Amino acid sequence: MAQPRKQWVYAPKKPTPPKVPDALKREVETKANALVESVLKAKHVQTPPEDPQFNYIESLYTKWYHSYFYFCAHYIVAGPYAMAPSFETKFARLTYLGDQRFSLAAMRYTGEWIEIFPDLTLEECLEAVRQDPWFHP
Repeated sequence: MAQPRKQWVYAPKKPTPPKVPDALKREVETKANALVESVLKAKHVQTPPEDPQFNYIESLYTKWYHSYFYFCAHYIVAGPYAMAPSFETKFARLTYLGDQRFSLAAMRYTGEWIEIFPDLTLEECLEAVRQDPWFHP
C-alpha cells in the first residue's frame, strides 16, 4: 500500500488578537477582584483543616496574560507523600474580542479550555462566573 503524496497547502497566519485598552484592563481587574473578595472567597476558601486529608484552596486571585484574563485558585497539597507543597490552577478565562466584548471559557478536567459563552459583556461574564457551576474552582 503506497503512502499518499505529501503536498503543500496554504496556511494563513492567525489574526493577532486585539490589544486590551489600559482603562478596560483596570476596570476588568477592579470588578473581578471585587467579585473574588466578596463572593468567591466566601464560598470556596475555608479555614485549613487541622488534619487535612485532601487538597484545599488557600486563596483565589486573578491575573492578566496578554489578551486573556484568568481566575485562579492556589491549592495546598495535603498528606505526607505530596510531590509539591502547593499548586495553581486556572478555572475561568476571559478572552478580549474587541469592542468591549469577551468570550468566557472554563477549564475541563482534561486541561483543555472549553469556550462556554462566545460573546458577552464584562458584566455578563462576571455574572456567569458568580452563578454558573462551570466556573467554580
